[in-house]
Amino acid sequence: MQYLFPQPPYLLLIVALLASLASGSAFQAVLKQSVKEWSENKSTRSLATMRGLSLFTPFLGMAGGAFFFLSAGVEIFGFPTRLAYAISLPLTIGTAWLVWWQLGKILTQIEEGGSAALDLDSWG
Repeated sequence: MQYLFPQPPYLLLIVALLASLASGSAFQAVLKQSVKEWSENKSTRSLATMRGLSLFTPFLGMAGGAFFFLSAGVEIFGFPTRLAYAISLPLTIGTAWLVWWQLGKILTQIEEGGSAALDLDSWG
């Protein structure tokens, strides 16, 4: 009798990691450019509202890559594909929402107190 186990999705794991890294690089570049433009122009538009589609698109790419990376990682440990996706989806959505919310809070802190507002070494 021969047992047939599906092959673990190693290729999906690698592709998802690379997609998430590429999207993270784009996210970093767009965020740096937005903050730089805001600091040079001191526009009336707040930093928190600069989180538009140009910043949200690479963020979704990072979250999507993290979702597939996490689900492939769970699947490698022998979980069925549907269960792996069912575990990964709420974790990814929850984490992505928290990171997006925290980004808004950090941008508001920068707007109110400059980059010195984020200096954790001065608290000691």
